[in-house]
Amino acid sequence: MSSFRTSFSRTARGVRAARTARGALAGLLAGFTALAVAELAAGLVRPAAGPVTVVGGAVIDRTPASVKDFAIRTFGEDDKTVLQLGILLVLALFAAALGVLALRFRRAGAAGVLVFGIVGSAAALSRPNAQGAGDVLPSLVGALAGAAALYVLAGKAAPAASAPGVEAAAGGWSRRGFLTAASVTAAGAAGAGVLGRALSGQRGRGATASRDGLVLPAPASPAPVIAAGAQTRVAGVSAFTTPNRDFYRVDTALVVPKVDAAAWRLRIRGKGVTAPRSYSLAQLLARPLIERDITLTCVSNEVGGPYAGNARWLGVPLAGLLAECGVEPPSKGGRADQLVARSVDGMTLGSPVEEVMDGRDAMLAVGMNGEPLPFEHGFPVRMLVPGLYGYVSACKWIEDIELTTFDAYDPYWVRRGWARRAPIKTQSRIDTPKPFARPAAGTVMVAGVAWAQHRGIARVEVRVDDGPWQDAELAAQDTADTWRQWSYRWQAAPGGHSVTVRATDGAGAVQTEQRARTIPDGASGWHSVFVTVP
Repeated sequence: MSSFRTSFSRTARGVRAARTARGALAGLLAGFTALAVAELAAGLVRPAAGPVTVVGGAVIDRTPASVKDFAIRTFGEDDKTVLQLGILLVLALFAAALGVLALRFRRAGAAGVLVFGIVGSAAALSRPNAQGAGDVLPSLVGALAGAAALYVLAGKAAPAASAPGVEAAAGGWSRRGFLTAASVTAAGAAGAGVLGRALSGQRGRGATASRDGLVLPAPASPAPVIAAGAQTRVAGVSAFTTPNRDFYRVDTALVVPKVDAAAWRLRIRGKGVTAPRSYSLAQLLARPLIERDITLTCVSNEVGGPYAGNARWLGVPLAGLLAECGVEPPSKGGRADQLVARSVDGMTLGSPVEEVMDGRDAMLAVGMNGEPLPFEHGFPVRMLVPGLYGYVSACKWIEDIELTTFDAYDPYWVRRGWARRAPIKTQSRIDTPKPFARPAAGTVMVAGVAWAQHRGIARVEVRVDDGPWQDAELAAQDTADTWRQWSYRWQAAPGGHSVTVRATDGAGAVQTEQRARTIPDGASGWHSVFVTVP
C-alpha cells in the first residue's frame, strides 16, 4: 500500500510539473506574441515607439547617475545590449509566471499581460521625444495580442485528468491540441516579428540613402597637415587619428536614430536670439566649412579608460551661426549664458555660450574622417566644442538650439547630478605595456597618449615604482585641441614593477594625483600599470 501511495504521489507531482511547464510555455509564447505584434505595430507607426525601446529609455532616465556610471565602467559600449537583455529576461520571467497563474485563473493571467501594455504605454508617453498618442499603440496592440494568446493557450494547457498521468479531453484539450495551438502561435508571432523588423528597416532606408548620396563639400578652411612626428612608431599606442569604426560611443539611445537628411531641420531660438532661424542640411553645407582635428573625451572615462578619440571633423562654425541669429556672448552683454542643444531622441545638453563663442573651433559637424557622420556618431549633424566634455558639448543628432540661462534650465545630465560646466581635465594614459604584462628584461618601451583639449600638452613624465619622475619623449603636438603621444625607454630589471604617468598641460598645470571618480565633472588621478619582468 505504501509503495502504491509513493508511486501515486510521484505520478501526481509529475502531472503537476507537466502542467506548470505547459503554463510557463503558454506564458512565454504569449509574451513573445506581445513583443512581436508590438514590433509590427512600431514598424507601422514609429520604430522608436517599440515597448522594449521606450521601457529601456524610461529605465535609463530613472537610473541614478552612479548606477549608469557603473554600467559604463563594467559593460562599456555593450551597456545598452545588457539593459535590453535584462528587460527581456524580466519580461520572460513575468510572462512564465502569468502563464502558470492562467492555468487556474485565465482572466487574471490575461489581465496581467494587459498591465504590461499599460506600463509600456506610460513609458512611451514619458519619453522626451514622444510624438503623441500614436506612440502608445505598439504597447497596447502587442499587449492585447499577448493577452488573447495567453487566454487561448491557458485553456488548452490545463485539461482535466481522468486518471493519474492520463490527460483526457474532459473539460480541456489534448496534448496534441495544445502543441498545435502553441506551434501556430509561435509561427504567427515569428511572422509578425519578421515583418515588423522589415518595416522598421524600410523606414530607415530613406535615411541610409540620404547619407549614401551625400557629397561633402571641400572646406573653406582645411585642417593643417598633421604635424610630422605626431604619430609615434611605438607598437601598441593608440593611432593618432581614430578610425570611425573604433571611435567610442557613449549615449543613452537604445536605437540609433536614423534621420533622413532631406527632411532634417535645425532651429535656433531663445533668449537673446533677435532673428530665430531654421536651417536645412543643404543650407549648412552651402556655408563656408571648417575642417579640424579634435579629440573628444567622455566624462564617464575613468583614469586610463578608453573613452577618448581623435578625428578630423568637417563642419559649420557655430559662433558665426549664432551671431547671424543675433546672439552675443555674456561678456559682450548677451542675455543667454547657456546654449541648450536638443537631439531628435529628446536628449538635452547644455553648453556655456561664452566658451562656444570665444574663438575656439566650436562647430556643427557634418563630416568625420573624410565621410558623412556615421549614424551612431550623429548623422546628419552633431555639435562639438573643443575643451569641454561630451555631455555638455557634443550633442548628436541635433535638431534644436535654444539660448537660455543656467539658472533657468537644467539639461538631462545636470538633473542627474553632473556638473553644469565641465572643462576637460588634464589626463594621460599608458597604452603599452598593458596591465599585468610580462615584458622581458632590458629596454621596454612605455608609451601612450595625453590630452588637455584647448590647452595642449607641454610635458609627460614617467615614474617606475617610487623612483624619480623622468621626462618622456613627446611626439610632435598637432594642435592644442588634439591628444599627444609620448614614449619612454625603460631599462627594466626583473621583478614586479608599478609604472605611473602624469602630464603637464600647456598652461603649466601638472595633472593632479588626487583620485576622483567621474561624477560630477570627470575623473582625475595618475594612471598606473603593474607589470612583472621575469
